[in-house]
Amino acid sequence: MNDRPVTLAAVAGAHGVTGEVRLKLFGDGVDSLRAHEAFNDGALTLLKVRSDRKGGAIARFAEIADRAAAERLRGTALTVPRSALPALDDGEYYHADLLGLSAQTEGGEPLGTVVAVENFGATDLVEIERPDGKRFMVPLIDAAVPGWDAARLVVAAAFAEQ
Repeated sequence: MNDRPVTLAAVAGAHGVTGEVRLKLFGDGVDSLRAHEAFNDGALTLLKVRSDRKGGAIARFAEIADRAAAERLRGTALTVPRSALPALDDGEYYHADLLGLSAQTEGGEPLGTVVAVENFGATDLVEIERPDGKRFMVPLIDAAVPGWDAARLVVAAAFAEQ
């Protein structure tokens, strides 16, 4: 398994004057952060985190002592190694595992590379970039994506934009 960094949150800005930061969450809420003591290869040590009751979180890191230091973190992605994430059941996936996969049809025709995973409310969509730079999206449902593994994502021909 690839052990590249996986982003769980990003610092949106300072919160108050004592060094707390506001976080935009990308995982399954505050609990997904509590499971980790350190982020960014140990550069940030989580002391406490709580929900902001708006879909984000407020966090305190040992290395951040005041508002100025917290503001300097604005835009910083909080990452953990992929190996630090919980194991998944069959059919489950982390978006990070799909990014960079080679996409091809069931017949083996190359389509491009998975460059993003989005969700606008109904289901996850994988965005595939063709070699010419054009992109298209495919819903991550069995009819459109019959399977994937660590090396490739298979797209049903009917969903492969021409």
